[in-house]
Amino acid sequence: MTVDPKTFAGVATPIYILEESRLRRNLSLISRVAREADVEIILAFKAYALWKTFPIFREYINATTASSLNEARLGFEEFGSPTHTFSPAYTEDEIDDIARCSSHITFNSLTQYERFAKRAKTTNPEIQIGVRVNPEYSEIETDIYNPCAVGSRFGVTNDKLPEILPSDIDGFHCHCHCESGADVLQRTLVHIEEKFGRWFSQIKWLNLGGGHLMTRKDYDVELLIRVLQGLHERYPHLKIILEPGSAFGWQAGPLVSEIVDVVEDRGIKTAILNVSFTCHMPDCLEMPYWPAVRGAVTLEDGSEEAEKAKAENTPYIYRLGGNSCLSGDFMGSWQFDHELRVGEKIIFEDMLHYTTVKTCMFNGIAHPSIGMLREDGNLTVLRQFSYEDYRDMMD
Repeated sequence: MTVDPKTFAGVATPIYILEESRLRRNLSLISRVAREADVEIILAFKAYALWKTFPIFREYINATTASSLNEARLGFEEFGSPTHTFSPAYTEDEIDDIARCSSHITFNSLTQYERFAKRAKTTNPEIQIGVRVNPEYSEIETDIYNPCAVGSRFGVTNDKLPEILPSDIDGFHCHCHCESGADVLQRTLVHIEEKFGRWFSQIKWLNLGGGHLMTRKDYDVELLIRVLQGLHERYPHLKIILEPGSAFGWQAGPLVSEIVDVVEDRGIKTAILNVSFTCHMPDCLEMPYWPAVRGAVTLEDGSEEAEKAKAENTPYIYRLGGNSCLSGDFMGSWQFDHELRVGEKIIFEDMLHYTTVKTCMFNGIAHPSIGMLREDGNLTVLRQFSYEDYRDMMD
């Protein structure tokens, strides 16, 4: 069916809608950066894993990055190439399968490296081994996003590395950003090089992780290219890898919902939708992320704009509520230019990256099995979740 992308009138809701033209715009820019800066930019599944769009991605990029066995299989089987894989901790029962699906495997700690590196290499002799490092510097202000915060569980600090690296360590992986600008990367590299530069002659590649939001309108793409070119000049033997997630799906499509009721209590109006924040947009509740709504002004709770609107009794201010039974399944407030009515579309902008993956199995982390302990002491497994469950959720 042909639809109007401004209103999505006639579209059955709720529905996430990926707009191909916007996706290709992002991919074209990312491809240009990779080409002009002579780096490899790969897709991080933790932010975007809609595998039926992989044929489009393969026109622009050659590889992906995974954080679990499910994601590694998705990249290997559906994208069609081995993944660059990092996990905070690998397990005995998964390491062999992960190695078979991966071109690169990065270990979060030296103990994980010592435990599994030889086994990964035995399973897949072509696999490249990396160690995640922590430069103890990040400009991310929100701790829940900050992998370099004090007490971080991510990466090895420079004081823990031996002066001579084991010969099978091929690269370093470092992640310090979250929807950050090129200027942040420029400043961060100073710390990375200061902390770990003396080992660069011993490695072949440097993975600078994700969080490089190069498709955002105000991002300084030319500075990014210059910064990466400068890094090449200083270390010409290093292959440089970036693995953003949000940049690929940024502003590539909305979540379209519909108002099913409007209620009021003590002067607070809530439009109840046929979607749920806790079920379909959990990142909006667990993270400090406030979605934009088409045709509405965002009034974040406690903001100066929200308090002013409430004080002036501005009309058409609504909370938006989900249709689950959780009392806290709502966000508010937004100011509209008209009275909201049942049947009206509510369009949440920019809901492809992170939101779609958190609706199913984030990071490809499998759901726990469900068992029942019988009265006779026997345990019956009622349900086990598989790779196919993860894959089908992203179908």
